[in-house]
Amino acid sequence: MHSRASQNRLSGSAFHSRISALLLAMFSTMAAIYVAGRLWQDAADRVYLIQELDKRSGQGESAISVDDTLKIIACREQQKQLSTLEMQLAAARQEGFVPKSLSKNEGAHSKKTLLAVIGIFTTFGRKKNRDAIRKAWMPSGAALKKLADEKGIVVRFLIGRSPNRGDSLDRQIDRENEQTNDFIVLDGQVEASEERPKKMKSFYIHAVENWDAEFYVKVNDDVYVNIDVLGATLTAYLNKPRVYIGCMKSGEVFSEPTHKWYEPDWWKFGNAKSYFTHASGEFYAISRALAQFISINRSILRTYAHDDVSAGSWFIGLDVKHIDERKFCCSSWLPALPSMPSLTRDWSCVEIFLLKVDSSSLKRMDAEIRGYMRTYFYACAADQNSLRSSGCRHHTFLINDTGSQES
Repeated sequence: MHSRASQNRLSGSAFHSRISALLLAMFSTMAAIYVAGRLWQDAADRVYLIQELDKRSGQGESAISVDDTLKIIACREQQKQLSTLEMQLAAARQEGFVPKSLSKNEGAHSKKTLLAVIGIFTTFGRKKNRDAIRKAWMPSGAALKKLADEKGIVVRFLIGRSPNRGDSLDRQIDRENEQTNDFIVLDGQVEASEERPKKMKSFYIHAVENWDAEFYVKVNDDVYVNIDVLGATLTAYLNKPRVYIGCMKSGEVFSEPTHKWYEPDWWKFGNAKSYFTHASGEFYAISRALAQFISINRSILRTYAHDDVSAGSWFIGLDVKHIDERKFCCSSWLPALPSMPSLTRDWSCVEIFLLKVDSSSLKRMDAEIRGYMRTYFYACAADQNSLRSSGCRHHTFLINDTGSQES
């Protein structure tokens, strides 16, 4: 009895041992097949990658080790996209920073290449300035379109939206624009003094997307522009593909938070605390290629506290011709004159810049605009024979309420 039970236990134990051995063999075989397959695939991937590296380097043997963790399949899928980007980059370098897709853009408003798009930077509460500009040098209605058609110059006031979107400030601008149709309203841009650098970037993005022009000009709403002189000045630089034109300057970087011109990133400018050379913010122009560069790289171009410094910083590392155009300079170096109103005795070069005023311009101005310009504008003119004062590099004169010149 005991002998039979022992035999049964031995038989069962042998059976279980055979089953375990069989299962172990099966698992071992499957594991071997899996590992061999992975090794084969990895080897094939490594061979493929080495071949590709050899093709790119032009060498018979590759000296570059390949990390086993490389995602070879993902690399294959990205090759076509990479090739396309490389071709676009090469085209951009050849054509002046602009990819082929943008170079074919004819703009939403104009099918021909314009000479210039002028953005007049304005803000809320400055309707008096805008009306003065409309009376002095900016056409309205059909004449505004005629300026674009005949001289290739588009002029628009530029403004963002109120921080309280849709409030009375926004509605006032909308009503004014309905009457004049001479605004670019940047719906995605908040209108605030600290947002001016971003507003400037938004202007170039919008202008490039809507107009194909040789130059894009930024001007403040306290600047008188002689369109003919500006057109002639810009035309002289048409043969230069990447130009940055303005009254070039530098200046102190202020690190005190309470200062009017405080620069939060003052530490980036070194111990000397002096800005790099850049165009004064009242009035400057950039060529098409630079405006397109800004549009393309909008997401990675950082801004500083001031819009003119921000623009200048973007062009430092590029192959750009800086043009120090003295016609674009205001007379900030002049001493204050007894006849000047108190506003300009501070001589801050704000609200006192003119490119040129000639006798025909004066005749077109009524008493209201002459009085306004005497208060807010200071003229720098190139015609020395028509002026009696001295001290300005381009000579200066004031405009009194009767329209006569006084030194």
